[in-house]
Amino acid sequence: MEITASNITSPLGRTTEENYRAVRKGCSALRQHLSGERSVPFDFCAALFDEQPQFEELAYASASEAMTQVDGIDLSRTIFILSTTKGDIGTPPGDSAMHIARRLGIQTMPLVVCNACISGVAALIMAARLLEGGAYDHAVVTGADVLNDFIISGFQSLKALSPEPCRPFDIERLGLNLGEAAATVVLSAPHEGKTGWGVITNDAYHITNPHPKGEGAYRALKAVCNNINMEDVACISVHGTATMYNDQMESMAIERAGLSDIPATALKGYYGHTLGAAGILETILTARALEDGVILATKGYEEQGVSGRVSISAEERTTDKQCFIKMMSGFGGCNAAMVVNASHANIHTEPSELTGRNIKREKKEGGARRGSDILCRTVSSAVAELLENNDVDPDHTAVILFNRTSSIVSDRKFMSTICDKDNHYPSPSVFVYTLPNICTGEVAMQYGLHGESSFYILPERNEELMQEIIDTAFLDNDTHYIITGWVDCPEEDEYTCDLKLIKRPQP
Repeated sequence: MEITASNITSPLGRTTEENYRAVRKGCSALRQHLSGERSVPFDFCAALFDEQPQFEELAYASASEAMTQVDGIDLSRTIFILSTTKGDIGTPPGDSAMHIARRLGIQTMPLVVCNACISGVAALIMAARLLEGGAYDHAVVTGADVLNDFIISGFQSLKALSPEPCRPFDIERLGLNLGEAAATVVLSAPHEGKTGWGVITNDAYHITNPHPKGEGAYRALKAVCNNINMEDVACISVHGTATMYNDQMESMAIERAGLSDIPATALKGYYGHTLGAAGILETILTARALEDGVILATKGYEEQGVSGRVSISAEERTTDKQCFIKMMSGFGGCNAAMVVNASHANIHTEPSELTGRNIKREKKEGGARRGSDILCRTVSSAVAELLENNDVDPDHTAVILFNRTSSIVSDRKFMSTICDKDNHYPSPSVFVYTLPNICTGEVAMQYGLHGESSFYILPERNEELMQEIIDTAFLDNDTHYIITGWVDCPEEDEYTCDLKLIKRPQP
């Protein structure tokens, strides 16, 4: 893919250049915030705008600024892809994406990528697939999240937040900080020598804890490394949340993949974890730095505190290479790795062929095997029936699901644990299920599936767009089977579940 324009809107600046210059100077947006800010009833450290932005306005501001940098885009051949973890709480994310797309003048159906912490990179991978598959000529990809009591209290309930600025990969790291931002790239259909390629995998291990040896991240890294000349790689832009387990896992995955000597850079010390914006923001900054022959410093790092060998530095380094690897990991066991500006084999999508049978249910209880919310119970029951008489290869099977209402039932349940400030007891077991992709992670765990796991949200059910996404998933040659379909649960006792198993067509 070719990045033709970009924008970063964050507490460090309103343009890519302002943010880039701030990071080069070592500036950080992380600050201590007192109880009461953003309605959070405890002190916390985060990167916040001075005034809390509206989610849609923040995303639109970033996207519109990026689009002003490009002339002559055919909006009828352009897709808007929104990456977010929670969007505007209470508003279906697909509705927000539709509002933003129409304000931008984009008339095609927008797409929301809601894949926990890897959402930004997953959105870029999806954009690259759609462009390479010929469905569109351009993609406007925006990642955004705004912090509030819902998100901050949720991460606090998981004991994941650091009370001081985070220290990625450092021996004294205490956890992550959250941040808010929006970041946008405008991508154009690939030209020779200007393509990007990525892979999404699953640990098949746990819905919140990463695999101790970074199994999913290792698989993603190995897959992308098999398609590039490693002599061209300048650096790895790591997730680097500064949590005990994530940094350790990433270091193991990097060492197992034979990448220990490649410089690694982590940017959470400048912005915190910006959730749906993180993968896009960090990709933009890493690419911009390489234009100047620079590998950005890891702020907060002093002494290595992970057992896997990884080349992290608190100082800027120089390079004459233009290619880098971006990696991310997230709840639900999902992992993503992407190569930016690397050449790879020319892969074309083929029509998919259906195998097995459809599983359809409407408004009736499902026999749950896993999961504590209606979305997971519904998916688990349907997949069990779908796979009852169908064998799949766990290393080559993807789970790609769609809906409209995200995780609305669990969102309401979690809100009930934080709405009373005098009785504020956010539930970690409920908060986890406010990420809709957890249901794909539970399926991966139950059946040991290491292939792609992705969750997409649409303004409405659109079979044509869903089929485009399914077909382009086969651009990853490691994907042989896909469990896919529509699963929407707007109420505890109301759901629609329509799943099918698709097999990669024979050449």
